[in-house]
Amino acid sequence: MSNTSAALDIITYGEAMAMFVATETGPLASVGHFTKRIAGADLNVAIGLARLGFKVGWMSRVGNDSFGQYVRDTLTKEGIDQRCVSTDERYPTGFQLKSKNDDGSDPAVEYFRRGSAASHLSVADYVADYVLSARHLHLTGVAPAISASSRELAFHLAREMRAAGKTISFDPNLRPTLWPSRAAMVEGLNALAALADWVLPGIGEGEILTGYTKPDEIAKFYLEQGARGVIVKLGAEGAYFRTADDAGVIAGQPVAKVVDTVGAGDGFAVGVISALLEGRTLPQAVARGNRIGALAIQVIGDSEGLPGRAELDALERADLSNARLTRAA
Repeated sequence: MSNTSAALDIITYGEAMAMFVATETGPLASVGHFTKRIAGADLNVAIGLARLGFKVGWMSRVGNDSFGQYVRDTLTKEGIDQRCVSTDERYPTGFQLKSKNDDGSDPAVEYFRRGSAASHLSVADYVADYVLSARHLHLTGVAPAISASSRELAFHLAREMRAAGKTISFDPNLRPTLWPSRAAMVEGLNALAALADWVLPGIGEGEILTGYTKPDEIAKFYLEQGARGVIVKLGAEGAYFRTADDAGVIAGQPVAKVVDTVGAGDGFAVGVISALLEGRTLPQAVARGNRIGALAIQVIGDSEGLPGRAELDALERADLSNARLTRAA
């Protein structure tokens, strides 16, 4: 790999898959037509941040196949640096099937990823001058779940970035079926969260990982592990945030019709990370997370609803203007 000295704003890593989304409702077994899209929690975040103008690097492995080329073409289209994406001649790129639901419920998803190229990610894929050129590392709980070697890489990335004084965000993104056991998942993800500055669990995820049911208790658990800030996602109700000095709930953005819930949490992470890296306050970051999460669930696809910078700026300007009018009234 050449030209590793070019600085990045954000680095993340994981597995991208081709995703076939049903174009008709009903059980996947009866669906005859699908649309091809891209999927991957960490890649969704990378796409969202790149659309907002950040320099984003993404590390992975893809197979020497059409799905792998599709992933690379998507990275090129979205302007994501792929110098640390390697082509594995031995193993394929994974894919998944996703159902179409009209009632706002979570779609059914079937994965075909066992033995994929990305599952063979390891510390050998780490390139120090590339990774450490970034200001910030974003991790999800998906990549550490796909294999023991990928899990090692997650911890190595976190420790190296932490030692270099960079910031780290972590979204647990639970995938219980990929772990040897629930206990292994809880132990592994909480250990990774302990290395992060900002921890972003959903309320259900937080209950599984900490044993607590209330947002403030979940947040306190991670603050005691060393996090600077914890944001607990509450779905349509918004999100609860807590630091050593502040806490509160930021109301969710109203959504007229929920089209596809997958990717909402990734959109939320895009909002939070982008705002914090711009020097916004944590409440402002949570509000942006709520906004982008709401945009994500109004279209089909995991990343299709993530906004560009011009769209986001226009929405935030409108919010500011409305707030001023309300105060004036």
